[in-house]
This record gives sequence, structure tokens and C-alpha cells, in this order.
Amino acid sequence: MDLLKVINSGKYFVLLILLVNLTGVAFAQADLNNIVTAMQDLCSIAQVILGIAIASMILLSGATYAAGQVMGAETRARATVWATAMITGAVIGALIYFIVPIVLNTIFGGSPFQLSDPCNFSPGVS
Repeated sequence: MDLLKVINSGKYFVLLILLVNLTGVAFAQADLNNIVTAMQDLCSIAQVILGIAIASMILLSGATYAAGQVMGAETRARATVWATAMITGAVIGALIYFIVPIVLNTIFGGSPFQLSDPCNFSPGVS
């Protein structure tokens, strides 16, 4: 079995990305500040990726809907469903984007949540 084919098939791609992202947390020392710092970095990276994904989904859904409107009835219906699914994915991504830092801040018991720096979980670690 070729490992590259399995990864490129998309079957285990999400699992691989999650494993790579959590590696930093797993190898952090027992010191709480290192774990909090690793979680802050993971939160920042996830927010950047989610921001790009949300914007891309909104733009692609608009393009898909517009392209479907100039085609036949069956293609128009499919394009509308695809565009709706992309907008739904963007809304779910936006909810994750805004809610996860608040939940992590509550778990780590850090400073009060600040909208300007949502991934700052601890007053001692910046």
C-alpha cells in the first residue's frame, strides 16, 4: 500500500492534519505555560485557516450560484444546492471561528475574553 496514495485519497487527510496540529501539544513539557502557549498557537493557526476557508466558501458559493443560473434547469437546481451547502459550511466555520476561543478561554481559566486577542488564554502568557 502506497502511503502517499492513501493520504492523497482524502480518506485519512483530516486525521493526518489533526495529528500534525496536536503534535505540538502532545510534546509540550508538563509546565502549564508551555501547554497554554501551544494551545494559543494552535488557536491562532486555526483562526487563520478558518478565515481563509470562510472567505473562499462564500466566494465559491456565489460563483457556483451565478454559473448555475445561466445553465439548464437541472444544472441550476444542482448549483443552487451546492451554493447553499457552501454557505452552510461557511456559517458553521464562522461559528467555530468565534466560539472555540471563548470555550478554550473558559477551560484554561485565563483572563477575561478580549475580542482584540481571542487566543490569549492566560494573563501570564502572551
